[in-house]
Amino acid sequence: MTSKSTSEWGFEPAITACDQCGWSYLVPASALPASSGSPMRCPHCFTGGLSPLEGNPEQLDQKLPRVSPPELLLPFHLQADKLAGQIQSFSKGIPFAPVDLNPQALASRLKRVYLPQWLVDVGVKAGWQMEAGFDYEVVSHQERYSDTGGGWTTREVKETRIRWEPRQGNLDRSYPNRTAPALETHDRLRGELGDYDLSASQPYRSEDAQEAFIRLPDRDQTNAWPEVIPVLQAAASRECQQAAGADHQRDFRWEPDYYSQNWTLLLRPVFTSYYMDDQNQPQPVLINGQTGQISGKRRASLKRAQRTALLVLAAAIFIFLFSVILLLGGIALPILVPVGGMGLLVALLVGLGAIVPPVQVWQFNRSNR
Repeated sequence: MTSKSTSEWGFEPAITACDQCGWSYLVPASALPASSGSPMRCPHCFTGGLSPLEGNPEQLDQKLPRVSPPELLLPFHLQADKLAGQIQSFSKGIPFAPVDLNPQALASRLKRVYLPQWLVDVGVKAGWQMEAGFDYEVVSHQERYSDTGGGWTTREVKETRIRWEPRQGNLDRSYPNRTAPALETHDRLRGELGDYDLSASQPYRSEDAQEAFIRLPDRDQTNAWPEVIPVLQAAASRECQQAAGADHQRDFRWEPDYYSQNWTLLLRPVFTSYYMDDQNQPQPVLINGQTGQISGKRRASLKRAQRTALLVLAAAIFIFLFSVILLLGGIALPILVPVGGMGLLVALLVGLGAIVPPVQVWQFNRSNR
C-alpha cells in the first residue's frame, strides 16, 4: 500500500483472503505472521488460512470494490456479562452437547470482525404526484329497540373517514448516509444477527480497526444502488405527505434525478467464535457486537449419545446376568424366582432405553439442520 493509504487507515493495511470460504479482510500488516507456512486462521469459517493478496494498490482496487477507510463505525458496545449470558444460552438446551461446546471455550476463541455496509449521500430533484388523505369525522345516529324496557333509544356515533385529494409539486432534497448492502450475504447475515442501531455510529478511528478483522465488500456501488432507490422513494413520499399536511398518502409517483452521489462505508461489529463437533471440525458462531444476538449451528454429539447408550446397555446386561443368577438360585430357594423374573423385565426395559440417547440426538440435529 502507499503511504497515503497508510496515513488514512492509521496503520499499514494488508489485504488477505481465505482460501476456503473466500471472505476477504483488511488487517494491519504488522499482524501477519512472519512465516507464510503458518497463515492466520479465517475468523469466519475457522478452517481456512488468510493469504495476503499480492499486487500494488491499483491492482487490488480492481480485485475488490473498496480498500479505502470507512466514514463511520459502530463500536463493540456489548457488555462482558451480557456476552457471557448469550454464549451460555446458545449452549443450553442441546441434548448431549459436544464437549467443546461450552461458554469457556467459545469465549476464549472470540474474534472481532467488522462487516461493511455502504453509505451513500445523494441529492434528488423530482416532480411528484400523489393522493393526499385527510381525516374527518362524520356524526350519525343509531336507533335501537330494547325488549326489556325503555323502547327505542338513540345514540350518537362518530366515524372517522378519509377525504382523498390530488397533490403535486417539486422536490429538491439531500439525503445523507442512506444504507445499502456491501455483501452478497447481507440479507442472510441480517437474518442471523438482527439489525443495528445506526444512531450509535461514530467516526472511524484507526485504534478500533487495529484490533479487528475488517471484512471487505464483495458488492460494488453499481450493484448496491438499486436497493437504495426504494428507500429514497419512501423517504420522499413521507416528506411530501408532511409538506401537504396530510394524514395519509397513496399512489405516490415521481420522476427523480439523482446527483452528487458520494459513497463510503459503515463498519458493523461482530464477534465470531467456534466449537469443535464430533468430526473435529469447527462450527462457527456469530454474535452481534452491539445487541448480543447469536447465531450458529447447534449440533448435538452422537458420540456422547452412543457412549451413554453403551453405559445403559452395560447396566442392562449386568441386571440380566444378576437376574439369571437369582433364577438359578431359585432351585434351592424358590423365593428368589419372582425376584429374578422381575430383574429380567427390568433388564429388558433398561436395554430398550439404550436407544433413547441416539434417537434424541438424531431428532435434535434433524430439527436444527
